[in-house]
Amino acid sequence: MTNTLSSIIQQRGPIQTIGVIGMGYVGIPAAVLFADAPEFHKIYGFQRDSKSSGYKIGMINRGESPLDKDEPELENLIQKVVSVGKFECTADFSKIADCDAVCLAIQTPFADPKDLIPDFRPLQDGLRQTGRYLTKGTIVVLESTITPGTTTGMAREILEEESGLLTGKDFALAHAPERVMVGRLLKNIREHDRIVGGIDDPSTRRAIELYTPVLTTGRIIPMTATAAEVTKTAENAFRDLQIAAANQLALHCEAMGVNVYDVRAGIDSLKGDGITRAILWPGAGVGGHCLTKDTWHLERGAQMLGGELWYPHGQHSIFGVARAINDFMPSHMAQLTRDALSRAGVDVAESHIALLGWAFINDSGDARNTPSEPFYDEMESYGAGMIVHDPFVAHDEASVFIEDDMDAVLCGTDAIVIFTAHSEYKKLDPRTVKSLSGEDHPVIVDGRNVIDPDLFINAGFIYKGIGRGDKNNHPVVQ
Repeated sequence: MTNTLSSIIQQRGPIQTIGVIGMGYVGIPAAVLFADAPEFHKIYGFQRDSKSSGYKIGMINRGESPLDKDEPELENLIQKVVSVGKFECTADFSKIADCDAVCLAIQTPFADPKDLIPDFRPLQDGLRQTGRYLTKGTIVVLESTITPGTTTGMAREILEEESGLLTGKDFALAHAPERVMVGRLLKNIREHDRIVGGIDDPSTRRAIELYTPVLTTGRIIPMTATAAEVTKTAENAFRDLQIAAANQLALHCEAMGVNVYDVRAGIDSLKGDGITRAILWPGAGVGGHCLTKDTWHLERGAQMLGGELWYPHGQHSIFGVARAINDFMPSHMAQLTRDALSRAGVDVAESHIALLGWAFINDSGDARNTPSEPFYDEMESYGAGMIVHDPFVAHDEASVFIEDDMDAVLCGTDAIVIFTAHSEYKKLDPRTVKSLSGEDHPVIVDGRNVIDPDLFINAGFIYKGIGRGDKNNHPVVQ
């Protein structure tokens, strides 16, 4: 069986034409980097012509980037590869028949975060489209973050059913997960090591051929498809765990009257052979498309593939506990805000709160699964009036109204709550903010340690901050 596939691939020749399904944060930069590589001749970006995302087709074919705020370098590269005819975005999935390789970069969110069941419908639709036009010798690569076991299970079954071809005999199949962060998409694809896992050796070799031309400093790390799935979900689960440890430490420091950032600096200072101190930063909560769900992909994979083996999993595993801690932080921010308002003599039900930052990451417009939203909902449930400012998030990308005018947001506010470490918020002037608020003792709650507490405390503010046990019960300066 393996020799048959190897022969078909050899007869097909080098990879020349590539299709990338899903024109989002992963698909667009991946496609343009393929198009920029001299080894490849034509790249198709496949995008459904839907009401919500069909606009991307025209933008990309005009050389424009739908992600311009988050990846400034991307538009120049799109213009370059579109102008020379190497990259084309289309809703015509029949062009998959012309492709030597097809990559699927489709999001896998939860249909309902409460039941932690992934919504694979968009990915399944992409697989069906691929299967309908699949030809012998093509390699199909899943770049989406998926539950371990998906490549050799659901993906394989759909592709075979739709195509009438056999995996490992007629076509190759692999998982090569993306490892990117918004704002560094192109850099990450070029420089990060690439995990490549085929369902067999020919599939792995063909996937290595596909990704090698776009790497600069990154190297290929081959493994099985399931191991690649575990690697991707586990690395995000570990990062989530590290953040949770920092958040738990911050909560302890608050309780004990200690500055968590002093403690963090002390821990991080111990260096030497055999010593590893990977301590991250605490904060108001974890957002984004990956960390909020990938732990549950990992946990679900272990439960599905583990058979009768029992061990702590789900909510009882260390990764599940980490998720609970990080999900708790927006609620803790709400508690800090209520405590500070009470200290200022303001009824939360009559309060006006300026929420600074709707994006989940600083200096970006990416608001997917933002921790600001549960805080907003909780404070609104208490009757607080909420107004949101974010210099990067577009109005149509948020579930709430985003005010652009900072002065309008701060005017008449009882409390300023910082949820995102945008550079603009690091420049807040306590005298100006206090004057706009009109309060003798306005509240400021810092979820990202972006302001100097003493400057605001000395100006008469009532301050609260994540992990700032040394300042949270400060005397109010009259």
